[in-house]
Amino acid sequence: MRRIDFSTLNRLVEAKQLKPLKEALADFNVVDLANFIEQLNRESVVYAFRALPKDIAAQVFSYLSFESQEFIVQSITDQEIGHIINDLFSDDAADLIEELPANVVKKVLRNASPEVRNTINQLLQYPAESAGSIMTAEFVDLKKHMTVGEAFARIRRTAFEKETVYTCYVIDEHRRLEGVISVKRLLVTPDDTILSQVMETNIIKVTTTDDQELVAHLFAKYGLLSLPVVDHENRLVGIVTIDDVIDVIHEEATEDFERMAAMLPSEKPYLKTSVLSLAKNRFAWLLFLMVSGMIVGSILAKYEEAFVAIPLLVTFIPMLTDTGGNAGSQSSTLVIRGMALSEIRVGDFLKVFFKEFRVSLIVGLGLSIANFIRIMISYKDPMIALTVSLSLYLTVVIAKTVGGILPIFAKLVKADPAIMAAPIITTVVDALSLMLYFRIAVVLLKL
Repeated sequence: MRRIDFSTLNRLVEAKQLKPLKEALADFNVVDLANFIEQLNRESVVYAFRALPKDIAAQVFSYLSFESQEFIVQSITDQEIGHIINDLFSDDAADLIEELPANVVKKVLRNASPEVRNTINQLLQYPAESAGSIMTAEFVDLKKHMTVGEAFARIRRTAFEKETVYTCYVIDEHRRLEGVISVKRLLVTPDDTILSQVMETNIIKVTTTDDQELVAHLFAKYGLLSLPVVDHENRLVGIVTIDDVIDVIHEEATEDFERMAAMLPSEKPYLKTSVLSLAKNRFAWLLFLMVSGMIVGSILAKYEEAFVAIPLLVTFIPMLTDTGGNAGSQSSTLVIRGMALSEIRVGDFLKVFFKEFRVSLIVGLGLSIANFIRIMISYKDPMIALTVSLSLYLTVVIAKTVGGILPIFAKLVKADPAIMAAPIITTVVDALSLMLYFRIAVVLLKL
């Protein structure tokens, strides 16, 4: 595939040389063309889009950002809008309608064909982030009484309108899903063979209301290119394709990263998100964590007399809190990842608890011994060394067990496990470790 030459295309756009521009655009991949249009200024976007070959304009449009799509829709004629919306795959058209302002939506739907408008309205009825909301209605459906030859005739007749033809779906007269068959299997099967004799009946499928995370998990587990979506009566209503699943994986991963960093998720890319939106997404969590951090301050104030008696105790506080926070975030990160990949379920609560508890005993013991030796070398005070090392040991044990079970608890109460990541774990562990530290100091050092 040839690499897109932005400089040459930019010159053609600026010079308004339409014929050479059309010839140049016809040679490139639709994704590269979308990237080219995205980097143009507002005055040139519509000119370049209109120069696209008619047979790929809708495909390029589907790869543009929603901001660019909205600008183009508001700038072109009703006839051009009709060509785009009617050529888009149904899932892409539904995504467009969902993002556009109400006044622009009316303009788009007014120019859509009745069939396209009906399909879009049907897709928009499904819950957000469900299998139904990301599926497409363009798939190859066959009847089980067809021969392989008849199946190929239908595929050739309808393939151009379908999003994928690699896997075909066999349905009965009531559109209930009965089997699947790949084009590869059809190619190696005699033309007079009946589909019911060669179709696969052990079908991996989802219902319209299943969460999109389950869909992504099934694609990853079984290495699928497409997945059938049925209603609660097993009627085939659509399929999810691999390109949509990749988008879901990106969305879910981004959302988890943002929650783990104590931010509200943002739907726009970083460079296209306003400063005010970024600040708003971060402020709420930072305010919550700041208020929570006051608990640590109140614990320090309660044991002020211990500081006065032995000032050296204060110097070990950062080491205790940092180690506890790091230990807890290690456990929470592994558990959150395991839950995202469906390796860990809510029912595994006790297994996770005991595993992390045993890990913490080993890790805590090693860190405590190393810490005891360091303090003895530096300060030669066995009681201070014992106090700090015992506190460190218990801190690591608490941090790792709490870090392991809090994400599962979040899932149990229908919250996102990612919110129980480093910031929350650190706040909880800091408070618990300081209380332990000073209680142990009071007992062992007789303060």
